[in-house]
Amino acid sequence: MRHFDRKWVKARNEARDGPPGRAHRAHAGDPGGVTRRLGPLALLIVVAVMAWESTAYTQSQSHTGRVLGRVTDETSEVLPGVTVTAQHGATEAAMHAHTENDGRFVLDGLKPGRYELTFRLLNFSFVTRTVDVSAGADIVVDVTMQLSLRADVTVTGRLTFRNLADIDNPRESLVGIASAASQGAVTAAQLATRPIMRAGEVLEAVPGVIVSQHTGEGKANQYYLRGFNLDHGTDFATTVAGVPVNLPTHAHGHGYSDANFLIPELVSGAQYSKGPYYADQGDFSTAGSATINYANRLDGPIVRLSGGQLGWGRGLVAASPALGPGTLLLAAELNRNDGPWERPDDYGRVNGVVRYSQGNALNGLSVTGLMYRATWNGTDQIPRRALDAGLLDRFGTLDRTTGGKTHRYSLGAEAQRSSEHYVTKASAFLLDYRLHLFSNFTYWLDNPDDGDQFEQADDRLVSGFRLSHRRLGTILGRSSESSFGGHVRHDHIGNVGLYKTVARRRLDTVRQDRVGQTSGSLYYQNEVQWSPMLRSTIGVRGDLYRFHVDSHIPENSGTDLAGIVSPKAGLVLGPWSGTEMYSNAGLGFHSNDARGATIRVDPVTFDRAARVTPLARAKGAEFGLRSIAIPRVQTTIAAWFLSLDSELVFIGDAGTTEASRPSRRYGIEWSNYLRPRSWLTLEADVSVSRARFRDNDPAGNRVPGSVETVVSLSANVEEIRRFFGGARLRHFGPRALIEDDSVRSEPTTLLNIQTGYAMSANVKAVLDVFNVFNARRSDIDAFYTSRLPGEPEGGVDDIHFHPTLPRAARFGIQVTF
Repeated sequence: MRHFDRKWVKARNEARDGPPGRAHRAHAGDPGGVTRRLGPLALLIVVAVMAWESTAYTQSQSHTGRVLGRVTDETSEVLPGVTVTAQHGATEAAMHAHTENDGRFVLDGLKPGRYELTFRLLNFSFVTRTVDVSAGADIVVDVTMQLSLRADVTVTGRLTFRNLADIDNPRESLVGIASAASQGAVTAAQLATRPIMRAGEVLEAVPGVIVSQHTGEGKANQYYLRGFNLDHGTDFATTVAGVPVNLPTHAHGHGYSDANFLIPELVSGAQYSKGPYYADQGDFSTAGSATINYANRLDGPIVRLSGGQLGWGRGLVAASPALGPGTLLLAAELNRNDGPWERPDDYGRVNGVVRYSQGNALNGLSVTGLMYRATWNGTDQIPRRALDAGLLDRFGTLDRTTGGKTHRYSLGAEAQRSSEHYVTKASAFLLDYRLHLFSNFTYWLDNPDDGDQFEQADDRLVSGFRLSHRRLGTILGRSSESSFGGHVRHDHIGNVGLYKTVARRRLDTVRQDRVGQTSGSLYYQNEVQWSPMLRSTIGVRGDLYRFHVDSHIPENSGTDLAGIVSPKAGLVLGPWSGTEMYSNAGLGFHSNDARGATIRVDPVTFDRAARVTPLARAKGAEFGLRSIAIPRVQTTIAAWFLSLDSELVFIGDAGTTEASRPSRRYGIEWSNYLRPRSWLTLEADVSVSRARFRDNDPAGNRVPGSVETVVSLSANVEEIRRFFGGARLRHFGPRALIEDDSVRSEPTTLLNIQTGYAMSANVKAVLDVFNVFNARRSDIDAFYTSRLPGEPEGGVDDIHFHPTLPRAARFGIQVTF
């Protein structure tokens, strides 16, 4: 109609005034001229043409129909640039339209019949609808598109991510939501009523992940996933607000990932994936990865105060006022915790967030400053024999001066630009980090007089840049999506050192190095929709590393260069009855500590030491499915395999590198999310894995510390009659502690609950209870040699454990404005 109206207006004006430019000349220089004399004839011609066009248009409209509507996202924001395709039969050419700035679209001139509509926009899952078009009729189709689990997003709110089981028509959004069964997203709603003991437990919302601690609360958590004891983060890549968390060539452990600076109330969601199948992911992501997003806008200012048993206290203030065309997010947190320890943790944490953002999920930018400082006393793991002999209480210590202090200051910027055909995202960051950690794991084994306490120091400045570009196109007439990009990162480590200490006083230097580590990558990935039931993905990634080590032992100084190329591939079949099937395979890698790449002599014994390969190859594959066939239920199943050529590990406590044996892991994961009522969600996750060394060795083939079974059950009640809450049961099973499986840990099962009451629309009271049944279990177990006073000089092999925290309650009040 708009096209017809423009013709009518133009014809009317020309009939009245003549063609543009001529009317002025006729009146000015040729009164009664040719134009005026032909006026009646021209008017008759125009009227005749208009009558013919009107008749033709009316006949056309009476024989065709239109489809029109509006497209929005989960937060009801309009989505411009959505490609809307109408396909009528397999042989007819498809018709296309794009949504305007108001999110509206019109497809007109459609012959009567059945059409399949497809709505497509980068970063969002496809939406498909089937409509019947009648002659002369308008069909209104309004669509809500769901953010893809692999989307690049810069500006997010608390409702940016949603589970498919929470939406009304999940089947229409299944295509394109993910490229593997083990991809997923944790929503803010899932975290809202989850009892969280430690900030890092946000990551436990990722199915199969276990987060624990083996010393003071200020130290990075211990992570377990897919048959890995990930130590403090190796092989699990974490990013928060655009800044990577893992630190290579770290004093305490390569890939050290300290997530204690997280503020759960600010998290808008966490996107996760597992396995080496994704071209845009590199180092530390062999087992999995998580990208944690902070919300740019809150529903209102928050003040939260809580206190509880074991010396717990916390205060949080957060707000997101408008500032010019954008939003300024401000948050400050103070936290103190003593724990049950004979020597209190005296953990003190100061946390701050300043973030400016503008735009939306399609086009936006953000600049984020994060500040975190902490000090603590650390109660290390203790030998079981000391507990059995009555020498120690479960919460006792053999060294009363262990602990540490750390800080992490970062500045990150992200910008994203989108159109109907492409998305470009750029990010950059600057990070200042420092750690001084004092530990004693073997007590009096190496130094019977002064004890075995040691200090690990890390002082670094990290900078990096990342660029990605995704574009829609066609290949052989089929819809495709191509993505390519790369990154550059430099770690300037002014000091990474290991020192022998007594009561936090340095006695001797074991190793002290300055390290410059630079990495860069390029990747390309292409996804093609060959048919409504078949998608393929191929990709390739290349990584290049340069290590430069300046050691206080000259023989261990040097420079090394290493590179690796990793291809990836995947197939997606379906959906059939709300079910997609996935097949993925890829090569990946994990890097090793730079000091292992240049080492020549053992810093303790000064014996010759062999250098190790800086980059260890990983190979993985996965078969799985995702189903929403049952209303309000999403279930995923994945059978996976992962092989490492060598588990290269830098032994930070000794200052040297060990090349461990090649290994193989495989397992099955089953994850379920249910919403049986509008106010109730249930989650059930089971993960079973098997880890073995691939070579033959008389010592055995078990991989020590590898978790074999993880079970997580949770229930979350959203506010109903003013009450809300949640409960979570977490179980991780027994595991081999040495290669021949002759020593095993005990299983650990804990129940945590939260209950709350909305005293008014703005005031809520919350009670958390952790370890409800007061289980006397371990957060971590390890088998090694240590020595107590009076024992043989060679020490005693024993299980060393860090106990779970006893039952403890915390009560808090939250006020929103």
